[in-house]
Amino acid sequence: MKDFSNKVAVITGAGSGMGRYLAILLARAGANVALCEVNKVTLAETVAMLKCYQVKVSSHILDVADKAVIEALPAQVIAEHGAVDLVFNNAGVTVDSTFEDMSEDDWDWVFNINLQAVINSSRAFLPHLKQRPEAALINTSSIFGMIALERQSVYHTAKFAVRGFTESLVKEMKNSSVQIHCVHPGHIGTNIVTNARMNKSEESASSLQRLVGKVMGLGDSQEELAAFFRNNGMHASRASQIILNGVRKNRSRIMVGTDAKLMDLCQRLTPMHYETLFPLFTLPLTLLRNKKPIKGMPCETTVVGEQTA
Repeated sequence: MKDFSNKVAVITGAGSGMGRYLAILLARAGANVALCEVNKVTLAETVAMLKCYQVKVSSHILDVADKAVIEALPAQVIAEHGAVDLVFNNAGVTVDSTFEDMSEDDWDWVFNINLQAVINSSRAFLPHLKQRPEAALINTSSIFGMIALERQSVYHTAKFAVRGFTESLVKEMKNSSVQIHCVHPGHIGTNIVTNARMNKSEESASSLQRLVGKVMGLGDSQEELAAFFRNNGMHASRASQIILNGVRKNRSRIMVGTDAKLMDLCQRLTPMHYETLFPLFTLPLTLLRNKKPIKGMPCETTVVGEQTA
């Protein structure tokens, strides 16, 4: 798919982060967008940021974990826009806890948003995408769909599964008009840590701190980790641009960021001890990573409460 002009794109997690900037960049490219988000405040902010573009925008306040709502979404989008050409399954959350200490409710919360929502959305939209001359389904996994750390068992389980599910679809849909893409972001500056559930009863440092804290000297509070994660990652607009370039080039696996590529390389070189190599590039990449938005992005206020990977 070389051109997004006059296409209709559905984006989950559109209230902030990559979802928001996917919407902006698609609108700038002439695509009409259906924005889906659980947080009505941040969703309204994204809608307001799109007013300068001459495209049709619809907003849908919904929880992607609600299967019935997702099943009804294609008909709503088609009623508003007439068709669906691209679907970005982008919403995601996490819990920081050991598996033994994680509640079943927390496990189900992450699993239903990060995996079941992707499956339900893919099932709901694929019949409509197949009717289009060209279409694309884009599922967001993570570099944590390639590597694993302690205290992120549910996130890894879901993201590894998204990867396997999507790569299977790539093979199944290879002779159709539908492109299938699996996205693996590295460190992107979003609010996912702000909105993560942390097991406060455990005294050990979180996996996020262990990954970067030794190099950067971070504290172990959720607020400190969230600020670091939000302010030191690749700007979400740049991540979104990489994703859209990957769709244009029909890359089934889209790696977002040099850190994602290097972590993937590390796990290929040392399949069970890759974390020992991370300090070699964590600090240099943090200092060199482009944290500024790409040119032409509308201004935004700092928001929290996102449901975005």
